[in-house]
Amino acid sequence: MDKLMEFLPFLIPLVVVQFGLFGYTLYHIFTHERYKRGNRTLWIVVTIVGMNFVGPVLYFLLGKEEA
Repeated sequence: MDKLMEFLPFLIPLVVVQFGLFGYTLYHIFTHERYKRGNRTLWIVVTIVGMNFVGPVLYFLLGKEEA
């Protein structure tokens, strides 16, 4: 339990950023019609399965259509 308390100041901001990125990615997927690769369903699944930064980062690198 002491080990967890040592890492807690580092883990809390990481978790906040992770959920913020996850939420913004889902918002972006639901509000846009076009994607570079794939469709809305594919990117929702990739984002949810790869929630630990991987899914959202993949979406913004590979799936987000340029404005």
